[in-house]
Amino acid sequence: MSLLLTIFLLVFVGQLITWIGKAVLGDIAYDIYLRVTRSPLAARQRTLKAEILATRAELMKTSAQDQFAKWAKLRRSVDKGLADLEKLNSQIASTKSGFTMKFNTVLWTLTTGLQFAVGWWYRKQPVFYLPQGWFGPLGWWLALPFAPAGSVSVGVWQMACRRVIVVLENVVKDLYGPTITSDKLTDEASGSSAAPTPNNTPKKPLGKDS
Repeated sequence: MSLLLTIFLLVFVGQLITWIGKAVLGDIAYDIYLRVTRSPLAARQRTLKAEILATRAELMKTSAQDQFAKWAKLRRSVDKGLADLEKLNSQIASTKSGFTMKFNTVLWTLTTGLQFAVGWWYRKQPVFYLPQGWFGPLGWWLALPFAPAGSVSVGVWQMACRRVIVVLENVVKDLYGPTITSDKLTDEASGSSAAPTPNNTPKKPLGKDS
């Protein structure tokens, strides 16, 4: 029973990682890694983003016609901050690529690699025995490649678990997929509105007929 559950959990975790996506898990793990290690790059990135947002907000409130000197200074500050942020993002991306490679290796080892190891180690051990005569002369293939006749081998049980999980995934998608899509479209429609006009945007002069 423990072998049966162990194999099922290994297959389930592997499929769960596939559903979520390695890229998403890699991004989450990398953010946690930066926070735990207190990386100076991440701290500088957060500070720089906050400074750019604050400067940009002040720029939007400044009139280019009435306060041109201040407006130009703020504009240069925003441009310089964006350039520095782009360089910083490039440095973070280069370090992230190495982390992602190691993270994907660990994921593969803990899922696919571990499934191969368990399948090889218990290749001759039956997961469970079937009642005699259930599949007739075709029951031999359930014991492939090395399990005793009349039993279900580790490899066959892995394939069965994976197939059942994929079928359940498709059922859940069919049941809740349309609902999730409609809710998303409703949220997007309700959230769409005209963008606010900044104070320093020149206004179109009114015509005589207005």
